[in-house]
Amino acid sequence: MMSSSKPAYKGYFGRIGGIPLYKKFIKYWHKVEKFEARPDDIVIVTYPKSGTTWVSEIICMICTNGDVEKCKQEVIFNRVPYLECSTDHSMDGVKQLKEIASPRIVKTHLPAELLPVSFWEKNCKIIYLSRNAKDLVVSYYFFFLMVTANPDPGSFQDFVEKFMNGEVPYGSWYDHTKSWWEKRKNPQVLFLFYEDMKENIRKEVMKLLEFLGREASDELVDKIIKHTSFEEMKNNPSTNYTTLPDKIMNQKVSPFMRKGIVGDWKNYFTVALNEKFDKHYEEQMKGSTLKFRTEI
Repeated sequence: MMSSSKPAYKGYFGRIGGIPLYKKFIKYWHKVEKFEARPDDIVIVTYPKSGTTWVSEIICMICTNGDVEKCKQEVIFNRVPYLECSTDHSMDGVKQLKEIASPRIVKTHLPAELLPVSFWEKNCKIIYLSRNAKDLVVSYYFFFLMVTANPDPGSFQDFVEKFMNGEVPYGSWYDHTKSWWEKRKNPQVLFLFYEDMKENIRKEVMKLLEFLGREASDELVDKIIKHTSFEEMKNNPSTNYTTLPDKIMNQKVSPFMRKGIVGDWKNYFTVALNEKFDKHYEEQMKGSTLKFRTEI
């Protein structure tokens, strides 16, 4: 039974352009909309729980030319501010970004149509990392449970239903992913798959280096791969979010860096839920050339 002191699930979120977002983010949305990009900004875009922190750390390593110590000096959410994140006192992505020297690395979970227009006008480089919906929804569920500001998501089955209906922060995964897939032909946009990164990280790191116009020495690539492995990042306080207090993220409920694998969905989807999900997925992705792998 949910405690009556908590508002009902839907009461937690407002909408921007029809997309559910945290009310605090919406309160300061005007600042996001008017955000002034710089031409050398590197924008990392994901639907939540697609490997955002992983790709962020890789980009940090690229920008510091493989300086591990420099990357460890500051927590990831200060090195790569979360653009639309705003709370009344502690977090302000726009303010953080204004105070950072170029080249800035920007993190956002916004669909293409809500990305501040300035990023397009300034022709910024944008990296979109996507992940198969089944693994993502498992990861999102556990994340939902450990973030104390979130409402009770109910059972896993309940949460999957909400996810399918787009009743989660950032709305429909289907629309989000397709909105960015449509942008992939833009030379300033690099569309990546989490599953490809898991299968052959070297190839994907090389892709990123090339996209960002950096020299790809074997030594640098090796360094990046070692430093951004799941084990390294899970044990690194600057990437594992353990510096945040339990009252914000309770890692006793679930670690922020949980498993980082492909195919974990098989441990949580029942046969019936999987069938229902597949049917819905097919309807939602009909006509799209976007194809995901749910195992590798």
